[in-house]
Amino acid sequence: MSGAAGDIAVLGAGMHPWGKGGRGFLHYGTVAARAALADAGVDWRDIGSVVGADTVRGGYPGYVAGASFARALGWQGARVTSVYAACASGAQAIGTARAQLLAGLADVVLVVGADAAPKGFFAPAGGDRQDDPDWLRFRLLGAVNPVYFGLFARRRMAVHGETPEDFALVKVKNAAAGALNPYARYRTAVTAGEVAASPVVADPLRLLDICATSDGGAALVLSSMDFARRRGVIDPVRIRAVSTVTPVYPRTVLDLPDIATDSAIAADPPPELFRASIARAAYEEAGIGPGDLSLAEVYDLSTALELEWYEDLGLCAAGEAVKLLRDGATALGGRVPVNPSGGLASFGEAVPAQAIAQVCELTWQLRGVAGARQVPGARVGITANQGLFGHGSAVVAVR
Repeated sequence: MSGAAGDIAVLGAGMHPWGKGGRGFLHYGTVAARAALADAGVDWRDIGSVVGADTVRGGYPGYVAGASFARALGWQGARVTSVYAACASGAQAIGTARAQLLAGLADVVLVVGADAAPKGFFAPAGGDRQDDPDWLRFRLLGAVNPVYFGLFARRRMAVHGETPEDFALVKVKNAAAGALNPYARYRTAVTAGEVAASPVVADPLRLLDICATSDGGAALVLSSMDFARRRGVIDPVRIRAVSTVTPVYPRTVLDLPDIATDSAIAADPPPELFRASIARAAYEEAGIGPGDLSLAEVYDLSTALELEWYEDLGLCAAGEAVKLLRDGATALGGRVPVNPSGGLASFGEAVPAQAIAQVCELTWQLRGVAGARQVPGARVGITANQGLFGHGSAVVAVR
């Protein structure tokens, strides 16, 4: 299904401010859920389905987040669903809610994600899994995420000639936007000199090039278009596409002793990289292209990775991301602001919540209620992120 025929309405958006609050994920999620319900003007008893984005750090309640949030809000007979897709969990939850609405299984759905994250590196979850390329880079290379980000930045430097000073400008841009966002954890503008003076984490990236781990929550109240009209909502923000595609590289069963001679591993990858395919699938479903975008919310785990998203979203050709950045096109007031929320640079990672938080930002921007960070005349927005084990996601919202 594509175009307006697949639209659902965003009736409400709510968040709990990001930070380190010392509370459990249920607290952050229920605060966000109640805010979304209030924003939608919908009573909790009217919710026909609850879709929770799981957290692997919340014990058993985190593995059944949908039921956990439904119980915390007060069991009232709604169907529940729990989904996990690492950093793409929130978008998978939105996609699940959308499918239920379009199938007529519910008229209005509450989507919730929240996390209480530990300080420092996320430890790999799930034990040994030798067919997982992410586990392999942890175990064989010692490439925890900041190391991976550093290697990725080095590749961009080698291929496109970018410099650490270029990467620092991404942090400067996002910190300026985050300083205007009451939900952001870090609300202080920074200079390129402050980025350069922060400690090296994984050369060439410094502490201020890499996002933190955070607590936080985000929620959406989504409905069918018929339900929205019955409630008198004539022109809601609409979700028009949810892309949750997987890579198209050859899938192999990795036999570690023979890894160097595996012919499938040696095969040339397709010309289109995974992140670009995430965006392409969303554009095709929504019937739009990069030129239609008013803004984008992307997954800036590191400053270098944000630059890659510019190219993957089609905002510029490969190697031209820095020019786009330096020209101010992706800053507030620019042609296509990227991360007007402040991005993960300002929020940090609260894994199950972040893809939902991206759609909250699109909702507020498309409604024209984003305050000092408002993108004038915003009509079309896209989100993009990527989780472990081939989970990718993009959401297109329009008004």
